[in-house]
Amino acid sequence: MNLLRRKFLKTATFVGAAVTVGTGVLVPQRALAAYAKAAFEAKDVSGALTASMGSDQHSASDAIKLKAPDIAENGAVVPVTVSSTMGNVEAISIVATGNNQPLTSTYALTPACEPFVSTRIKMGKTSDVIAVVKADGKLYSTTKEVKVTIGGCGG
Repeated sequence: MNLLRRKFLKTATFVGAAVTVGTGVLVPQRALAAYAKAAFEAKDVSGALTASMGSDQHSASDAIKLKAPDIAENGAVVPVTVSSTMGNVEAISIVATGNNQPLTSTYALTPACEPFVSTRIKMGKTSDVIAVVKADGKLYSTTKEVKVTIGGCGG
């Protein structure tokens, strides 16, 4: 009896999963975020911002708050928090200028989202961290230098 029940549960699970995938309810491509390959492979800040946000022209703004340590003891895990008081924020990107590939992350936001991001980034050496916010189709930024004592990108 136990063996029959196990066989029934295996079959029911398989059939249920097949029906779910077959009907399009569970489509992995819809669940995964788009990967901006060109942006993350860019070798300079300008190329990374152009590929991820459509432009590299950004102006400084004190409506953006960038929180990062003055000295990061381990460049492999540098805590960074970005928030903004701007309205209509469409995206937030974080760039570490000293990295071989400077774009560390980029986040697309909807109008329902609060413009706030908290993450950990890798930094290969002491450099500026730039938070870039796209609002109303324009780019705004703020910068902070972070000193790294142990490199996180192979150093």
